[in-house]
Amino acid sequence: MSSRQAGRFITFEGIDGAGKSTHLDAVAARLRDHGARVVTTREPGGTPLAERLRELVLHETMDPITEALLVFAARRDHLEQVIAPALARGDTVLCDRFTDATFAYQGGGGGAPLHVLGQLERIVQGALQPDLTIWFDLPAQLAAQRRAQARAADRFELQDLDYFARVRGGYATRAAEAPQRFVRIDAALERDAVWGQIEAVLKARAW
Repeated sequence: MSSRQAGRFITFEGIDGAGKSTHLDAVAARLRDHGARVVTTREPGGTPLAERLRELVLHETMDPITEALLVFAARRDHLEQVIAPALARGDTVLCDRFTDATFAYQGGGGGAPLHVLGQLERIVQGALQPDLTIWFDLPAQLAAQRRAQARAADRFELQDLDYFARVRGGYATRAAEAPQRFVRIDAALERDAVWGQIEAVLKARAW
């Protein structure tokens, strides 16, 4: 997978309940208003095959390495079928989760060895990384309260607070390793304040 691309690749990350999906749609609308061609997608998922794998990951019990293998298989198909072609066309791709989520959930939360995840990352995507990762950082307890009000839980969302604290720590580690592409958003604030942080990030990049 080549790291060269004509378009922009922006990923949205955070523990379940952080509000990233809502703001992804708002970013897409803003960029389109500024003339960008925008593709919105998600992981696991984004293609028919990847969506089938998503259902397995979300609803079937398995160990963290098996989860990671399925997620990276879905990611490879997603990259080949959707993300890489869109970037080659010069489109802006907005993706709800990407590889940082695998390090946070299967690695930080589940305990899958990080060196194994790193090997899979290199095999599946080569040097390709997002141009910008917007990390919606939120304490585990507040995220749990928001999830309870929003929807029925999948098997990840049923995990305890310690699990989500480890996931949050996994995100913090990835952010520290790649400060040039990560921007931390305080997702505990009200929606308008969160959007203000995101808009400032986009304006700073003249996007």
